Amino acid sequence: MKSITFFLFALFPMFIGAQGYQTQFTVAKDGSGDFTRIQDAIYATKTYPWTDITIFIKNGIYQEKVEIYAWNTRLRLVGESREGTVIRYEDHFNKINKGRNSTFHTFTLRVLGNDFSAENLTIENTAGPVGQAVALHVEADRARFSNISLKGFQDTLYVAGEGFRTYFHHCYIEGSTDFIFGQGTAVFENCEIKSLTNSFITAASTPQDQPFGLVFKHCKLTAEAGVNEVYLGRPWRQYAKTVFLDSQIGKHIHPAGWHDWDKASNHSTVFYAEYQNSGEGADMRRRVSWSQQLSAEQAKQYATETILRGWDPAN
Repeated sequence: MKSITFFLFALFPMFIGAQGYQTQFTVAKDGSGDFTRIQDAIYATKTYPWTDITIFIKNGIYQEKVEIYAWNTRLRLVGESREGTVIRYEDHFNKINKGRNSTFHTFTLRVLGNDFSAENLTIENTAGPVGQAVALHVEADRARFSNISLKGFQDTLYVAGEGFRTYFHHCYIEGSTDFIFGQGTAVFENCEIKSLTNSFITAASTPQDQPFGLVFKHCKLTAEAGVNEVYLGRPWRQYAKTVFLDSQIGKHIHPAGWHDWDKASNHSTVFYAEYQNSGEGADMRRRVSWSQQLSAEQAKQYATETILRGWDPAN
């Protein structure tokens, strides 16, 4: 009995500890965890914790709309496996019906709490080709996503917040029109970006004084069979900034590379650039004249630690 008591006492700090609140929760569809719904586990977490809180999510399809609130800082969602742990919902612009800003209510997962991280998950909006339908909405600073699949159609990923920093590593992102968009600073490293139709990959709305927008490094751009006329980006707002470096560009990318959203005045305000990309779609000879090929010296400015202003997402 003494040894059993000691064993239980030794385990207890893993969950409560000196900080005085639970730091680990498990979500399981079969009832074997603390909760069967992800949102219920989020409701149970401490407001503004001073140590990280981890929610481990067992394999299963979680048909729910999930929100990480602004007071849910330092929260980690960890799936059992990328393919097996799926968060899924099907809201879209017309279904929400909240007026002209309905897009921003269509999320499957919305992150508002700073210092968030997620790994080994699939986040999906299953609405399909019915208009704007966000899978992941990030409106927090220092948010990190690793080994994540993001699936949707139009507007799959929204990175919001002036000056907010988001980092994606070894992720898969698919969609059709403007499926990576927003005003935040986001770095994508070693990710696959897949176009489902002929359209536009990015639609940045970078604020004028923000030095970096959407930056893709060592990524692979792929497409569904038959897709052969995709633009790297178009400006949602006039100071859009989007850069592709050291990435593999598939032949589905339009030779012009970039689109001005039918507004010639954008030519003098956007910053669209590429550096040492490879693949059939990387030929710069037919790119629009208002995009840039970075020099080696300019490319040095795109070190991840520089873009993220000293934040180390690995720590």
